Amino acid sequence: MDRGVFLSLPNAVSLSRLVLAAAFVAESGRAWRVGLILVAALTDFLDGYLARRRGSATKWGAMLDPIADRVFVLTAVSSFLFDGSITTGEYFTLIARDLATAVGFLVARAITWLRPVVFSARPSGKIVTVAQLLALASVLAYPAAAWLLIAVVGLVSLYAIVDYTLALWRARERTPAT
Repeated sequence: MDRGVFLSLPNAVSLSRLVLAAAFVAESGRAWRVGLILVAALTDFLDGYLARRRGSATKWGAMLDPIADRVFVLTAVSSFLFDGSITTGEYFTLIARDLATAVGFLVARAITWLRPVVFSARPSGKIVTVAQLLALASVLAYPAAAWLLIAVVGLVSLYAIVDYTLALWRARERTPAT
């Protein structure tokens, strides 16, 4: 692996979400945690913007960005479950898309004729990430409204799961057999 490509500015911005996830666990203040969520959202936008603007989009960055997103979201959601801010049902609603995507990836790698399919980000996935971050912030800033935003995450997650499944199926149809 070329360290220069891996340690690019956009990838460093993505990696910062891992530090933000650790800070989320270490910090218990509501205002600080809302700030960490906002910074995570900003870095999620910024890493992609920088990669496109600088012409430095890479395979590593395309993998690192969603992993950093998932680590931050899973850390925050797990913290909320642990401290009783959300229920177990809300926890699984908030991470449903992430679980389905992980299972889908493993299935696609286990099935020989799906292995050539390239996974890439889709707008529906970006919508879920934005909804997740808004829901996380609402758990802290507006707890009475959090259930509504968590329900929105559930709906857009369902849409994203269907969208990714159809995209995988269509890509499979276009991929030559090996």
